[in-house]
Amino acid sequence: MPMFEESDFGVEAPTSPSQLNVPSYFESMSVGSHEQHNLPIPGDHGEGPIEIPASRSSISEASKYMHNLSISPSQKDRRASRNSFGASLPIPRSKRRSRLSSVHHAEDADGQKVRPGMPPIQPTREILASQIQSIETKKVLKAKNMAFAFDIDGVLVHGDLLIPEGKRALEILNGDNELGIKIPHIFLTNGSGKPEQARCDQLSKILQNPVNTEQFIQSHTPMSALASYYNSVLVVGGVGYRCREVAEQYGFKDVIVPNDIVAWDSTIAPYREFTEYEKAMSRPRDFSKHNIEAILVFSDSRDYATDIQIIMDLLLSENGRLKTKAKDPESQRIPIYFSQGDLLCPTEHWTPRMSQGAFRVGLEAMYKAMTGVDLERVVYGKPELATYKYADEVMASWMEQIHGEEKLPENIYMIGDNPASDIIGGNMYGWNTCLVRTGVFQGGDNDENNPANFGVFPNVLEAVQTALRKELGDDFKMHFDETVNPVLHGSKTDAAAII
Repeated sequence: MPMFEESDFGVEAPTSPSQLNVPSYFESMSVGSHEQHNLPIPGDHGEGPIEIPASRSSISEASKYMHNLSISPSQKDRRASRNSFGASLPIPRSKRRSRLSSVHHAEDADGQKVRPGMPPIQPTREILASQIQSIETKKVLKAKNMAFAFDIDGVLVHGDLLIPEGKRALEILNGDNELGIKIPHIFLTNGSGKPEQARCDQLSKILQNPVNTEQFIQSHTPMSALASYYNSVLVVGGVGYRCREVAEQYGFKDVIVPNDIVAWDSTIAPYREFTEYEKAMSRPRDFSKHNIEAILVFSDSRDYATDIQIIMDLLLSENGRLKTKAKDPESQRIPIYFSQGDLLCPTEHWTPRMSQGAFRVGLEAMYKAMTGVDLERVVYGKPELATYKYADEVMASWMEQIHGEEKLPENIYMIGDNPASDIIGGNMYGWNTCLVRTGVFQGGDNDENNPANFGVFPNVLEAVQTALRKELGDDFKMHFDETVNPVLHGSKTDAAAII
C-alpha cells in the first residue's frame, strides 16, 4: 500500500506522545489563486455547508507510479483546483434530525406510556438499569464521557459475513454491561454505494444489533453538501443505479450516470456490452448540448474501462460538454471528487481486494500520461479532516438521542483495521486508536508507519473490553445481571432476602 510523504501535506504540527510522531494531516494548505471560475459559496449568515480544508495535497499521487517514458510534466505553474473553495471539502452544517424524534406514544393520567390497541407497557430492564445507574453515578458519568467509532469492513464484518466478536462487542455497548447503560458509538466507514437506510438495514441483520442511520457515516454521506454547489453531476460507481438513488436523496437536481451516456452514444465505450435492461433504466439525452458541472465518484467502479473513458472525455472537454475538446484542459477542467482513498479493502476473499483508491491512482496515471500534468482532485472519507468533523456532529447528536445530552464525549476510541486511513486519521484528530488484525492489517506488533496509539488487538471485542476497563475500572463487568437488587446493589441471593 502506498504511504503518504510529508511533502503531500501542510506544515507539520507539533507532535505529542498520543500522536506517536505521525505527520500532521490536518494543517490548512495553500490552494493557490482562485481568481477565475469561482463558484459562489452557498449560504450566508451561518447557513449552508461548512468548508473544511483538505488534508491531502490536491496534487496527483500517480507520479510515483509513472513510467519514465511517460509524457514529461508541463512546465506551467501548477494550478489549484478550479472550484473556488480549492481543495476544501464541504460538509453539511445543520444538525442531523433523528427519525426517532417523530415516534411518540400517548400518556395516560399517571404519565405512563400507552399504545392504542396494545396492552400497557410493562416495567422493563430499563427501569432496573436506571435504578442501578442512579446509585453508580460516577461510573455513569465516565460511561457517558467515552464513545467508540467503528470502521465496519474488516472490523465488524467481512463483506456480508459477520466477524463473531463484533456482535458481542456491540451487545456490550448497547447495554449488556453491569450498568445496563448504552455507551455511545457510531459507525465510520469508507464503504459506500447504497442509501444509508438500506446499508443500516443490512448491517442490523448481519450484526444482529440495531444500526441507526443517525449513528452511521459512509464515505459519501458528507458529500451531500455538494448538492448546494452543483446542479448537474456525473455520479460514478456502485451496483446498477443505486448511486443515482443516493445522489437524488442528497438533493442533487440532475444526476447522470455513465449508462445514461452509453445509452446516448454507444461508441463512447467500444468494449461495453449494453443490455436491454440497462437501456430501459437509463436516461439518455444529447450530452453534446449539456454541461456536466462536476464528477463524483461515489463508490467502486464496476466497469473500469467505461468509467475511465467517460471521465477522461469529460476532464479533457470544454467545461464538461461531451464531444468537445478544451483548448486549455487545465483552465476548463471540471472538478472531480472521490468519496474515499483506500487502495485496499477487506472482503470475503483471503486477502484484501483493490478499492476506490486503486481506481483513482489508475485514473490519475492515465490523465498524466495523456496531458503531462497532474490531476487535481478532492478526496473525502477517512483520514480526511472533514470526515472527522462530521463524525463529531453525528456523535453529539447520537448522545442526545440516547442520553439527552448533546455534547461530545472526551474519550473517543477509533477501532479500525487500516493503518493508512482509520489509524492515522484518528491519531491526528486526537482520538485513541485501536488497530485490529481481522482486516487489512496483518503485520507485527504495530504498524511501523501509522502506529495505533492505544494498541493492537486480535479482534474488536478485545479492543472494546480493554477500553472499557481503562475508563470504568478493571472490575467493570461486561454483562448485565437481570437478578441484581438495586437497593443492595448485590446478587440475586441478596434480592431473595427482600420481600
